[in-house]
Amino acid sequence: MDEYGLTSIDRLKHISSAVKSILEYCEDKSEKAFLADSLVQSAVLYQFLVIGEAIRFVDPDMLRKYPYPWHLPKSFRNYIAHEYFGINLRRVYATIAEILPEFKILVDRMIEQEQ
Repeated sequence: MDEYGLTSIDRLKHISSAVKSILEYCEDKSEKAFLADSLVQSAVLYQFLVIGEAIRFVDPDMLRKYPYPWHLPKSFRNYIAHEYFGINLRRVYATIAEILPEFKILVDRMIEQEQ
């Protein structure tokens, strides 16, 4: 348990929920529509912050059991938080389309196997 009384499973559930939200926000949205919608962009970026922050609190031993470059979501969180003025929204959209669906499957599998 962390200082807030949350377990690694709690944090994984936060990650899964954040990914689900991003996918719902962008469902049926083309890249052009995403780039034109600052409200959705803001919502998506916030959820990426949640993902990156939550991963920091998942037990590293648990993360090691599941091959994935866990440093990337943490680094992406830092990029959004500190380089907010230079975010490449096309890359964000590509990440949503190309990476998040499989990432959600992995996180959900971890929740199921580690409970």
